[in-house]
Amino acid sequence: MKTITVPSRDTVDTKAQGIFDTLKSQLGMVPNLYATIGYSSDALENFLSFSGKAGKSSFSAKEIEAINLAVSEVNGCEYCLAAHTAISKMNGFTEEETIALRKTTPEDTKLSAITKLAASIAKNRGRADSEIIDNFYQQGFTEKALIDLITVVTAISFTNYTHIITQVPVDFPLAKKL
Repeated sequence: MKTITVPSRDTVDTKAQGIFDTLKSQLGMVPNLYATIGYSSDALENFLSFSGKAGKSSFSAKEIEAINLAVSEVNGCEYCLAAHTAISKMNGFTEEETIALRKTTPEDTKLSAITKLAASIAKNRGRADSEIIDNFYQQGFTEKALIDLITVVTAISFTNYTHIITQVPVDFPLAKKL
């Protein structure tokens, strides 16, 4: 199989270079996975816009990270597990809580409903278990929140699949294996 290398700023088009510059100013770095998506500047631009808004009107930053961890665990994405474990900790989760989110066993009933539904969607290619969907609604979530959750699942699945196929180096501390 062809080895995919992480492109440098100098090897991508002008549009991607501008996005790299913005990422570097915002994050202090261009994560390897984002750089790799930058082979297609349109894909990187569209992904950052989509993922930057995904779920934010229904879920807190912590809840979005819970979804990211649950789906990345289902998809077996080492890169996204590493990145979102780090981001989850920056959002106030402990190491133990990030593991519980990946297992879909957090103590909080709303986080449990969110992670179980996100994992069910990912595992079953959109055919989530009806009891899990019912529990999501029983926790007070609405149809809008369901669509927003699907949006977050879609965004994280894109990066999961990109890393699984490209296997670019992980530039975050690795997440513990379950």
